[in-house]
Amino acid sequence: MNVNIQFKKGVLELCVLVLIHRQDRYGYELAQAVSKHIEVAEGALYPLLRRLVNEGYCTTYLQESSEGPPRKYYRLSDTGREYMTALSAEWNAFVRSVTNLMEEGNPDE
Repeated sequence: MNVNIQFKKGVLELCVLVLIHRQDRYGYELAQAVSKHIEVAEGALYPLLRRLVNEGYCTTYLQESSEGPPRKYYRLSDTGREYMTALSAEWNAFVRSVTNLMEEGNPDE
C-alpha cells in the first residue's frame, strides 16, 4: 500500500513510543518492528530516537550482544509514558473524526 509520506511521518513517533513501551528495543529492532506494519527507512528512525532522548521521553543503555558490539537500547521514561498516552488519545480522536467525516456520505449522491 502506498501511504502518503506525511501520514507516515505523523504516526511514526507514536508507533515508536508504543513499541518501546511494550519492551525496551534497539534501533534496528525498532525499524524491523515498525516495518512489519508500515514501510519506513531504518535511517528515518534515528533522528526521531535522538529527539525522543533529548526531550526526555526515552533513556538509553548499552547491553552486550552475542552478535557484535554492545547495542544501545531505548526505554520509555515516566514522561515518555505520559506523552505516549496523550499522543495515543489525540491519535484515536483524530482517527474517529476523520472516519466520521468519511462515513457521513456525500450530499451530491
